[in-house]
Amino acid sequence: MKTIINRPIPMALGASFLLLLVSCSFLGNTTSAPSPEESSSNSPLMSQNNVTVADNFRTTTILKGLERPWSMAWLPDGAMLITERAGRLQIARNGVKQLQPIAGVPEVFAVGQGGLMDVSLHPNFAENRSLYLTYSHGSESANHTRVARATFDGEALQNLEVIFEASPTKTGGQHFGSRIVWLPDNTMLVAIGDGGNPPIQLDGDLIRKQAQNLNSHLGKVVRLNDDGSIPPDNPFFDSASAEPAIWSYGHRNIQGMTFDSANNRLWSTEHGARGGDELNLVEAGENYGWPYVTYSKEYTGGEISQERSRSGMVDPKVVWISTTAPSGLAIYTGERFSQWQGDLFAGGLVSRDIRRIDLDSEGNVVSEESIPIGQRVRDVRQSPDGMLYVLTDEQNGQLISIEPED
Repeated sequence: MKTIINRPIPMALGASFLLLLVSCSFLGNTTSAPSPEESSSNSPLMSQNNVTVADNFRTTTILKGLERPWSMAWLPDGAMLITERAGRLQIARNGVKQLQPIAGVPEVFAVGQGGLMDVSLHPNFAENRSLYLTYSHGSESANHTRVARATFDGEALQNLEVIFEASPTKTGGQHFGSRIVWLPDNTMLVAIGDGGNPPIQLDGDLIRKQAQNLNSHLGKVVRLNDDGSIPPDNPFFDSASAEPAIWSYGHRNIQGMTFDSANNRLWSTEHGARGGDELNLVEAGENYGWPYVTYSKEYTGGEISQERSRSGMVDPKVVWISTTAPSGLAIYTGERFSQWQGDLFAGGLVSRDIRRIDLDSEGNVVSEESIPIGQRVRDVRQSPDGMLYVLTDEQNGQLISIEPED
């Protein structure tokens, strides 16, 4: 039985995002590697293993017995929605000792890294009751990431419809990406993974090279209207040789993404292969280099690329030389941790911690420190009352709060 400790789950925020000044500048339709150039002078912070441990906080386990939880969202009445990768959407209400499953969830391809992943509420959820899910769909031989929209009546999902599916389909159970972020104009960004590791191929070449193919959704961030249609101010909307939904490209597998409304900045964390995980400042139309430019190594040993930076490709802000396997990303805007305002919090599946990334007013990375969790961190979010909450990616997963020590 799933048990919950007596602790209220906080009420939802009422504040809306500030307007985003959408950049529509874009690069040429690069589908192959341009010539190498000298490295950028804007070098990333190279993070090693000896990270300072944060202090003045405590952790409290709120909920146990979750099966590989992936994402969480707060409803206006203070209840919390939690996805489990096997294909369940659960709700925990104030004062309730047991989670309640939500009916109407679509069938998912729950193999490997696939399954039910992100859950996100429309910015106007209180009026339209629209809820969004990302999940893997298909079979071992042909699968992809989908985005579905449904109406949530408090007990079940109604009128569920698929509003986007990544193309082309791929094989295996790797690299679905799957974070959703809302922009202030009520468009949504969705991260799509590159399709998987060698030896997985597509059209006679390694599938990871799809990240540089503008006719493919793989290895991209896509931008959609709330009904799944494509905004006409997307950077490649008018290109005859690119998918119009693409917002940015050259990504491997983004599993952390958050929007800084105070500074109109989109941040993401993405997995490298063997080391070389990245924190990126993501902008419309830009190329983030994968797999032609990377600090990551092959799982079998050796270099993926000799290049660490290239003209026309954006350098990361942080490179984790040793694998953290980043998943979940939040920017802190609350009052409970005043010393942490404006900082990023990145979960780590392998590092089993959260990395607090200190940013200056210009968005430059100053330093990082570790908040040990001791379990695989799948998601980290700021709650409506200014706390930080963590989901752990375990067979007996937990919901954990991070609170000021005093």
